[in-house]
Amino acid sequence: MFENLQDKLGRAFKLLSGKGRISEKNIEEAVKQVKLSLLEADVNYKVVKEFISGVTEKALGEEVLKSFSPDQQFIKVVRDELIKMLGEKNVPLKLSSQPAKIMMVGLQGSGKTTTTAKLGTLLRKEGRKPLLVAADVYRPAAIDQLMQLGKQIDMPVFTGDRKNPVRIVQEAMQQAVKNINDVVILDTAGRLHIDDAMMRELKDIVAAVKPDEILMVVDAMTGQDAVNSARSFNEALELSGFVVTKLDGDARGGVILSIRHVTGKPVKFIGVSEKPDGIEAFHPDRVAGRILGMGDVLSLIDKLQTNIDEEKAKEMEEKFLKNKFDLEDFLEQLKEVKKLGSIADIMEMIPGAPKDVDLAGSEKSMKRTEAIIHSMTAQERRNPKLLNYSRDSLGFYDPIRDPGIMSVDVDKAVDWIMKGAQPTETARSILAKFGVMKKVHELKYVKEAGEKAE
Repeated sequence: MFENLQDKLGRAFKLLSGKGRISEKNIEEAVKQVKLSLLEADVNYKVVKEFISGVTEKALGEEVLKSFSPDQQFIKVVRDELIKMLGEKNVPLKLSSQPAKIMMVGLQGSGKTTTTAKLGTLLRKEGRKPLLVAADVYRPAAIDQLMQLGKQIDMPVFTGDRKNPVRIVQEAMQQAVKNINDVVILDTAGRLHIDDAMMRELKDIVAAVKPDEILMVVDAMTGQDAVNSARSFNEALELSGFVVTKLDGDARGGVILSIRHVTGKPVKFIGVSEKPDGIEAFHPDRVAGRILGMGDVLSLIDKLQTNIDEEKAKEMEEKFLKNKFDLEDFLEQLKEVKKLGSIADIMEMIPGAPKDVDLAGSEKSMKRTEAIIHSMTAQERRNPKLLNYSRDSLGFYDPIRDPGIMSVDVDKAVDWIMKGAQPTETARSILAKFGVMKKVHELKYVKEAGEKAE
């Protein structure tokens, strides 16, 4: 998230490293670099101009404390201005009516339907009982997609007659009252571009159900086009806020840094992964920390509190201390860690985490470890001593001391099998993960072909 912008701002801060104090002369180049970094990130020009003006004024007006170097003081000024630009504080949903209504709007391809399901998942974690409503009648795939997502997350989806959006949302409200759903999330139709018919339909839905929240879903990858669309939607519908999606992709950051300033409406949520729970409440100070490479410990704590079962964690700790921790427990721990997101997501939230680590390799290694453990029988997982083998055999694995590391001498294993060895089902499955069985099949095929030729 924001890697390019983070790197470029980092270079700007280095220009002040080693300076005795902040002066107009020595911040000139740093400010210029910050401005260029924001423009390259596709931040709205007027927003950049106001931001740079605020940074320059504050930086020159700040008295450098003895405990801070000029570059640290400058980073603080930039961080404060970033928070101001992003909205200063989290703006929660206002769901006062019963049932509460959230209307999702946006252009086609912005991730509106998946965001509808993600928001439902988030609200359910907060104790709500959501009903999802498929009101996009022009794209049949959208209705099917929402139904599939509803099935995946075990959440009801109302489709109505699939013909009249206004009638669908009105009937959905009756269904919600009947089934005691306290929040209804409406997935409305998107278009490839804004048109009068689209806006008229959305206004009719607003008049029919009077939503508590009208959230526009915008794609972070589309840059200033998304900001321009947001302005048009806000003028027509009086939005209550935004959900910025696809921030886990190659987004430059321009949308999230511009949209509040241009529309006057807050970003309320951000999409951080494709998973059903890949949505977070938007906190300007935390996002500013991520942009500046300072991490986001508070969001990490939120993730831990939401996803990790404390009772289970204590139970695992006791097992570990009593030396009763087996591969079933290790597998359970891997599942718990995966709930927090990818390793890259977690590392991004840790201040000072190294950037040159092969995270893709670590992710791959973790998946392979999980696959290896799944290859074992329940007895082998509960009694890892059955699996110990040394460097003198086909490789090395000590599931008790280090269950995450396994090595296999591929050539030695291939030779062993070609000489007639019959590995157990578990061993065969493990060797297959390292490409041994594929190589054996290839050699056997070549050998058989040679024998036939003779």
